[in-house]
Amino acid sequence: MSRAAEETNRRMLRARDAMDRAYAQPLDVPALARIAHVSPAHFARTFRATFGETPHRYLQRRRVERAMFLLRETDRSITDICFEVGFGSPGTFSRTFREVVGRSPREYRKQAVALDVPTCFTMAWMRPSA
Repeated sequence: MSRAAEETNRRMLRARDAMDRAYAQPLDVPALARIAHVSPAHFARTFRATFGETPHRYLQRRRVERAMFLLRETDRSITDICFEVGFGSPGTFSRTFREVVGRSPREYRKQAVALDVPTCFTMAWMRPSA
């Protein structure tokens, strides 16, 4: 791998790590591009080429993954969880959750059972496909 490709990967990983840390914060492509030290258009193109999905879709999936955990492990309302993980409205949250998981948050909560297994196994097993 060339030095330039390594540097590009490092920059994309830096932005993805920021998304993982601050998934509940309002993040947009220009802000993420600044983290990666590239233009917004270059960032969007390169992120998709590197990780196989757009930055927006990656962020949505991370938020849904966190919501899945909270739905399984807490009794908090779906609306509270929606706002905690960074969605701006319950409607957007429900629609996105259904697109990623294949069922509504309410259906997921009814069918999900809190498991007494290590979190790393639960995350791998329950992770929605990209």
